[in-house]
Amino acid sequence: MIKLLLLGAVFVAVTVAAYIRLAPSDPARWHEDPRLVSRPATPNFHLIRMVGGDAMPQVFQMAPDALASRLDEVARADGATLLAGSVQSGHMTYVTRTPWMGYPDYTSVLIEPAGAGAMLLAFARARFGRSDLGNNRARLERWIAQLDRPALTD
Repeated sequence: MIKLLLLGAVFVAVTVAAYIRLAPSDPARWHEDPRLVSRPATPNFHLIRMVGGDAMPQVFQMAPDALASRLDEVARADGATLLAGSVQSGHMTYVTRTPWMGYPDYTSVLIEPAGAGAMLLAFARARFGRSDLGNNRARLERWIAQLDRPALTD
C-alpha cells in the first residue's frame, strides 16, 4: 500500500513538473502594456511605470529604437526568448525560465520617448505560484543595469 501511494505521489509530481515546463504560452494572454495592467493580487511581480508601479522608469540617453535593440540584446543574452511583439514596435514580451524546474516568467516591456532619450516601462511576473522570491525584480534590475553598458560583440 505504501509503495502504491509513493508511486502515485511520484506520478503526480512528474505530471505537474511536465505541465509547468511544457504548458504553452499564449501571446494574447501574456503580451501586456505595462502602462495599463492591473496590479496582481499575488506578490510575484515587479512593475515599472510612472504611476502605480513598484519603481519609476529610468530615462536613457539614447533613441527609443536604440534602447529597444539594446534591451533585446541584453534580454536574449540573459536567456530570455521573445514571445510577442517586436523590437521595431518597442513593445516586447519575453519568457524566461528558472534553471531547475523551468517555471516560466513573463516580462513585457514598452519603450517610450522621453525628451531627447527614451524610457523603459516593464511588467515582469511569474505564471505559477504565489512568490517568485524576488526573481522578477532582480531580472529587471539586472537588465536595466546593463542597458548603459557597451553592446556585446562576438
